[in-house]
Amino acid sequence: MPVAAVATLVLVAVLVAIRHAPRPPLVDSIGASQAVHDRHGRLLRLTLAPDQQYRLWTPLDAVSPVLVQALLLHEDRHYFLHPGVNPFALLRAAWATVGGGARQGGSTLSMQLARLHYGLDTRRIPGKLRQVAAALWLEARYAKRELLEAHLNLMPYGGNVQGVGTAARIYFDKPAARLSLPEALSLVLIPQSPRARAPAPGKTEPEALRAARQRLFERWVTAHPDDAHERGLVALPLNYRGIDDLPFEAPHLSRRLLAGTGARQIRGTVDLSLQRALQREVDRHLLRHASLGLRNAAAMLLDWRDMGVRALIGSADFLDADLHGQVDGTRARRSPGSTLKPFIYGLAIDQGLIHPRTVLKDAPTAFGPFSPENFDGAFVGPIDATQALVRSRNVPAVALASRLRGPGLHGLLRDAGVEGLASPEHYGLALVLGGGELTIEELLRLYAVLPNGGRLRGIRFSEEDELPADDGARLLSAEASYMLLDMLRANPRPDDLVIQGVAGGGPVAWKTGTSWGFRDAWTVGVFGPYVLAVWVGEFDGRSNPAFVGLHAAAPLFFRMVEALRAHPDFVEPARTQPPNLAHVEVCTASGDLPNAHCPQTTSTAFIPGTSPIRLSRLHRRVAVDRRSGRRACAPFEPAQVRWELHEYWPSDLMRLFAQAGVARRPPPADDCGTEHPRGPAPQIVSPLDGVRYPVRDGHLGQTRLVLNAHAEGDVRHLYWFVDDAYVGTTAPGVALGWNPSRPGQFQVRVLDKHGRGDQRALRVELLP
Repeated sequence: MPVAAVATLVLVAVLVAIRHAPRPPLVDSIGASQAVHDRHGRLLRLTLAPDQQYRLWTPLDAVSPVLVQALLLHEDRHYFLHPGVNPFALLRAAWATVGGGARQGGSTLSMQLARLHYGLDTRRIPGKLRQVAAALWLEARYAKRELLEAHLNLMPYGGNVQGVGTAARIYFDKPAARLSLPEALSLVLIPQSPRARAPAPGKTEPEALRAARQRLFERWVTAHPDDAHERGLVALPLNYRGIDDLPFEAPHLSRRLLAGTGARQIRGTVDLSLQRALQREVDRHLLRHASLGLRNAAAMLLDWRDMGVRALIGSADFLDADLHGQVDGTRARRSPGSTLKPFIYGLAIDQGLIHPRTVLKDAPTAFGPFSPENFDGAFVGPIDATQALVRSRNVPAVALASRLRGPGLHGLLRDAGVEGLASPEHYGLALVLGGGELTIEELLRLYAVLPNGGRLRGIRFSEEDELPADDGARLLSAEASYMLLDMLRANPRPDDLVIQGVAGGGPVAWKTGTSWGFRDAWTVGVFGPYVLAVWVGEFDGRSNPAFVGLHAAAPLFFRMVEALRAHPDFVEPARTQPPNLAHVEVCTASGDLPNAHCPQTTSTAFIPGTSPIRLSRLHRRVAVDRRSGRRACAPFEPAQVRWELHEYWPSDLMRLFAQAGVARRPPPADDCGTEHPRGPAPQIVSPLDGVRYPVRDGHLGQTRLVLNAHAEGDVRHLYWFVDDAYVGTTAPGVALGWNPSRPGQFQVRVLDKHGRGDQRALRVELLP
């Protein structure tokens, strides 16, 4: 075999070995910016590459074919034919330079890539030789398309802008795939002389660039005569943007997405149009209420169907250092106020304690050492569960929480993944009123349980996140979730919003919250396909009397709701009632099945076999002696009695009626003693059950402990016993003093005349 043939075979074998030898992709050796996009591909943020260049890596297939063809036409028509170096072009350029003529470029695209990639100085012969060697080395190792792609991403556009994808985004605010012919020709020409041709935003296009574009266009038309009609457009100056026009949208969410991955292209679940709509409402709301000291807010919008975050506002202004604007308020742990109350009612529904029309008691009540008060400092007496929830009455919520049995609110929060919880004993019943701390993200995940049929699903921030399964952990039944949404939809909008016309649209299931000390104002709710939470306050926790959920957060919440409803993509998902849900008529005043004397009924949803459904005993017909006006005892003459309809309210509620000036006639006393009624037994409110009472040594027999109880409306006397020893008689709601004569354990009992009773254990301890 001739030596030349052997040498050729060896060379080919070496080249094949080099090409197929393990090597990192060329893209991995070129640092790139990270680009964060919204779910529709709109740019939210572009970071600097590690070498402080804006370099938005753009695959070859994502670059306009017009630009690629124009680049090859202008720079290297034989790119796909040469091995990285075009000797004829090099000789032509050298001859022109030596001969004193105009300097010509002889570099192929591969040589230009070698210079850009390795940072070579090619102004002298040694540097040019290194460039040639590097180009040949690159060609030996990588495919032509891979080299072309790398070149397109390293082309210089002035300052720290590199790559056609970056230039298209910065100069024309569009992806490289959508460039027009004049724009593509300009991006081919600028890298030849960035200083002379790079456009300044807002200024007239450099004449050098426009003239070069027209010359290149004439060459282009020779190869593409169908584009001759573009001549007029090519001659017109183009409008350019600049680096300062790069978007900086959803900064808290963008930062979160960037921290979670090193990917060059990141697509979040956020919708830029919804993000901007909510940001506008935050800006307007804070400007409108600046005189009240409202300066900062955070909000988060979640689509409960796929659990994608559609908008996230971590603070009113990311760049405002005075507000600590870079703090992400959606991840800050804050007291939720009353926003957790719906889940107390949901648990109570599932545990068979209530249905939406169950009548609860809003009256002064002690739960051990805890005596909750309402926000307005008043008590409204009997109130159904729906109104107790939407009017955010504290006493009924705490009373329900005290009756829950596995799980309670603490267990539900734990099962929902709320972090940083202390023990249940640490909070006690105060957890119901905002004694713990949650983030907006955790609160949204909880509220998304309601439209998702009671199941907990994970939140998605990136389109790369897997869709959460529909069979997540169950926190509430589908029936309780459905009823809760209906209850929260009964919450009327604030009066000032109705006056201002922000009262249209469809149903909104919403709840407000105000933390202790007026440090946090909340509104969170479900409407259409969204769950939205709004917080108003200060990150340093300072107090402001204006930080009330109903007045500081609810107006912003509803303006956001209306803005979202006006969006063209808004839809109202179909709502399906769970199959194991029924409806029944109940007595409005008692919440129980109406007896023959109930004057007014209303409909309620209930869960058969779970919800408490019993016959109402509030309204009763009583025989009254016409002469004495007292209850008639059987047997009696029908002509001597009249029948009256009475309401049998407990004594504590009767007192509330009297304090409010509401006329409630007490039923006549039952002096007959012939019937053992089935009404409720008296209830001790003092002493507290299981509490230890300290008494100083030497004061036994002088320290008075208070005995007090409530009873049904027709009960006139209560009888008190301590360890079976009679200690006194009082009227319901009237305190009796008792002086313990010794330390130790005692059993306190109270009875009415029918033998119905209640009891408490207490312990008296001596203090030194």
